[in-house]
Amino acid sequence: MKSALSAAYPAARFRRFKKMPATRALVRENTLSVDDLIWPVFLCDGENVEQPVVSMPGVVRHSVDRVVEAAKQAYDLGIPAICLFPYTDPSLKTADCAEAWNPENLSNRATRAIKKAVPDLAIMTDVALDPYNINGHDGFVVDGEILNDETVEALVKQTLSQAEAGADIIGPSDMMDGRIRAMREALENEGHTNVMIMSYAAKYASGFYGPFRDAVGAAGALKGDKSTYQMDPANSNEALRLVARDLSEGADMVMVKPGMPYLDICRLVKDQFGAPTFAYQVSGEYAMLNAAGQNGWLDLDKVMMESLLAFKRAGCDGILTYFAPKAAKVLAKL
Repeated sequence: MKSALSAAYPAARFRRFKKMPATRALVRENTLSVDDLIWPVFLCDGENVEQPVVSMPGVVRHSVDRVVEAAKQAYDLGIPAICLFPYTDPSLKTADCAEAWNPENLSNRATRAIKKAVPDLAIMTDVALDPYNINGHDGFVVDGEILNDETVEALVKQTLSQAEAGADIIGPSDMMDGRIRAMREALENEGHTNVMIMSYAAKYASGFYGPFRDAVGAAGALKGDKSTYQMDPANSNEALRLVARDLSEGADMVMVKPGMPYLDICRLVKDQFGAPTFAYQVSGEYAMLNAAGQNGWLDLDKVMMESLLAFKRAGCDGILTYFAPKAAKVLAKL
């Protein structure tokens, strides 16, 4: 992009724009709105339960009845979508991960309940085996190896189970090769032609996921790491190749994860493809900002809004963020 020509000082005084709120607003290049937010929420079994996630201050796991209330809150705040992540009872975790496509699993029950209560709120669901896997990985593990093709077959079953429960957006977070094509073909063949896929296309093997793994109960189960299928943080060209592949296989939207440390990737993806591009402001990012805010080291509201605006400046069309309700309330006052 060519930079705009500018006269020399004093003919050009950039402080003129900054004189008052009205003129600053006139030349503002990027704007954050509630329409840009997706709220990730955690699920747990039980009734009338809200379990605090210790490593994520202000975040709780909701039982199905309580997540319906949270969904109503999101809708009333103008948040267009929520994303569901289940905390699976350890007794239901197995090597074959069969609970992942159980029509009555926690995620599917929550989807149906929310759709009944708040039909116009979009529901995004997570497609990956780690919440159901006794090994804590996103794929089947055999002799220490995460199997790709066998995992994709299981992910297709999970995808169809979630679509049949009423999910609007499928979010494959597994990073297996070929899963987008397989999911899209299955959705088309089973009549779920309007179900969208937001691919975690550029998901890095990051240290910023720790609190999330606590929230879904995968941290203790995980054996080894995920570097054989998630991206190397040193790579950027690979991200473009992965996005290109997933779009060609039928992804409607793509995601970069984590968020703030990878804003350069967000910009590269948006500039290269022009496709709907999202970022996930992950649990570690949320936890850091909250900890600094609680200690009085940062103004939490200010850095929260600044961080979210940074995603827009980097080219993102939307952001998955645990700050969504809090940010929506701040935006409502502007």
